[in-house]
Amino acid sequence: MYSRELSVASLLPVALLTVLSFQQVFAQRKGAGDTAVQPVARTDAISKLAHEQMLQSLKKGRIDVYFVGDSITRRWRATDYPLFLANWKENFLGWNAANFGWGGDTIQNILWRLQNGELEGVHPKVIVLLAGTNNVGTTPASDAKVVEISRAIKALLYTMREKTPKATIIVMGILPRNDGADPAAAMPSINKINENIARFADGKMIRYLNINDKLADKDGKLFEGMTGDRLHLSLKGYQVWADALKPLLKELLGPAAKEDHAPPPTGDPSAVRKSLPSFLVASRRATCGTTYVFWAPLSKRVQHFLPLTLMNSRIRPMVAISFLPRS
Repeated sequence: MYSRELSVASLLPVALLTVLSFQQVFAQRKGAGDTAVQPVARTDAISKLAHEQMLQSLKKGRIDVYFVGDSITRRWRATDYPLFLANWKENFLGWNAANFGWGGDTIQNILWRLQNGELEGVHPKVIVLLAGTNNVGTTPASDAKVVEISRAIKALLYTMREKTPKATIIVMGILPRNDGADPAAAMPSINKINENIARFADGKMIRYLNINDKLADKDGKLFEGMTGDRLHLSLKGYQVWADALKPLLKELLGPAAKEDHAPPPTGDPSAVRKSLPSFLVASRRATCGTTYVFWAPLSKRVQHFLPLTLMNSRIRPMVAISFLPRS
C-alpha cells in the first residue's frame, strides 16, 4: 500500500512533464545531450532485415489501422505465431490492419524506424502504439528514468502526429510484467509512467487505453493464463486487448468490411528457408535469447577453407551468426 501523502520529490516527475509541450520535446529530441528522445537504430542483421521487410510491406496493401511496438505487438500478426495470427484475423479482418512491431525494440528504436521510412507513403486512419516495457525492464525505475521514458513516449506521439496528422492515435499503457526476480518490482514504475502517458491524450486525436486491470490484480500480479512467460501475452491476453480495441475501431472506422486489403502478414526474417540442406542449418533456443545462423556472401579466400560438401552444393557458400533476444 502507498501513502496518500505526496512529497515534493514525488511530484517532481509530474511537474517536469506538464511543462513539456510537443514542440519542446521535438526540439529536445534533436539535442545532442538528450538521449531519452533520440532515435536509435538497431544494428543487428536480423533487425535490419526486419526493417527492410516492413518497408516492403508498406507497398503491398492498404493500411487503415497501423499497429506499432515491440515483440508483444509483433507476435499478434506474425506467421511464426499461427495461433496469434488466427486470433488477429478473427478480430481485425476487414479493418485493413497491419502490424509493425519488432521484438526487443525500445521506444528509441521504434522512433528510429518511424523516422526512417516506416510511416512514409502510408496514411492510416488509426495508429495503435504499445511501447516502453523494454525501457522499463524488470527492476524499479528511478524518478529520472520514469520521466525519461515518459518523454520518449511523447516524442513518439509527436513524430506520429507530424507524419500522419489526420490519424487518431490509440496509445496503450505499458502492460504488467512479472518476469523479474521480484515479480512485481517494475509495477510501481509502470504505473507512474502510465499516469504520465494518460496526460498526453486529449480524448480526440490521441486516445489513452489501459487494459491492465483486465490482465492483473491491483498489485500488478498477472491473472492466470494472460501470458506465457509473465511478459508476452497469451492467446487469452490478446483477446483481452482486442476486446478493448474493437469498440474504439468501430467508433473511428465503422464496422469491419467483408474484405480486407492489408499487406500480407510477415514472419521472422531470420528463418532459414526450408530448401537449405539440413547440414547448413543451426539454431539454439535459450531463455535469454536465440542463436541464428543465416547466410551472407563470403570472400573466395574464405571459401577455400569450407568443407568440400558445401563447395559442391548448389548453395553459395555463405554464413553469418547473430545473437539477439527472442522476438
